[in-house]
Amino acid sequence: MGITEHVVRSPRHTTSYLAAGPPDGALMIFVHGWPATARTWKHQIRCFAALGFRVVAPDMRGYGNSTVYGSSDAYAQENVVADMLELLAHLGRHSAVWIGHDWGSPTVWNLAAHHPDRCVAVASLCVPYARLERGLDALLSSVNRTTYPAETYPAGQYDYMAYYEQHADEVIELFDSAPAGVVKAFYRRGDQASIGTVSRTAVISRDGGWFGGTGIVPDVPLDTAVLDEVDLAALASSFARNGFAGPIAYYLNHVANRDFASRAPGDGHLDLPVLFVGAAYDQVADVVTTDAAEPMRRWCRDLTEITIEAGHWVALEQPEKVNAVLAHWLATRTGSFWPTGSP
Repeated sequence: MGITEHVVRSPRHTTSYLAAGPPDGALMIFVHGWPATARTWKHQIRCFAALGFRVVAPDMRGYGNSTVYGSSDAYAQENVVADMLELLAHLGRHSAVWIGHDWGSPTVWNLAAHHPDRCVAVASLCVPYARLERGLDALLSSVNRTTYPAETYPAGQYDYMAYYEQHADEVIELFDSAPAGVVKAFYRRGDQASIGTVSRTAVISRDGGWFGGTGIVPDVPLDTAVLDEVDLAALASSFARNGFAGPIAYYLNHVANRDFASRAPGDGHLDLPVLFVGAAYDQVADVVTTDAAEPMRRWCRDLTEITIEAGHWVALEQPEKVNAVLAHWLATRTGSFWPTGSP
């Protein structure tokens, strides 16, 4: 049974999505981040569909064939969460296991916090709970000031986010000029030697922009440990068609996102099964040399944590390990959810 393409339309939004596995299988929904599309979950879609799950991966708003909005306000998390609830209703299901990565992580965290009845369980790759979905200030409070002294790196590895708030149009123009180059530049494998070193995302303001402030997207070789040529072509085509304004807008709603997160019932505590998969070599979502994961440990009452030796694109770089971790967690923490008669 192969991967099929679908679309759900409502008066407020259109979501395109990929699906695989038996239509009546237990539902898993994989939510991508920046800058990606549903196809970046291809290894997980194939694996869990083969195990008997119904697996769905949407293109988030601003990506793929989903609606692209002109206003940055449209990309606030409250709107993104509403998209996912519409998708769930379209699928005819009451709840699902939600798995997020990068900006997909705040979305699944918010689903768990605001709509726990719609979540069997929730998993996040790279981005821990109670940080990104609570705004830039929540991220800045976790910066390792040994690596990033405040006088030199006031925003630490999150400097690029602060730069987007001041120079979004400039960044969009730069990225739109060479979509394939942007994909190749950002989709790189992790490097153990990077642990505890200054990230390139920390010097964007100092340099006057990405790529050393040159105003040119470099043409670096494709890192085939993360993407193949088909993936590159598909991602580049999507960004050439849609542009980067929507994806960048996810970074322009920190205040609105913080306010939305603050309205979660129960002070945001999560009682459902939670899995966090950290990437040991992720310099931005750094949970190795920082305390970024500490709030998650306080607010999640059924938390499983695993760290995988990989970079930010852990699901592409180490798919077998990610799939094994997800499968073990599902089998041990959500046993009744496991498909009957699956291999």
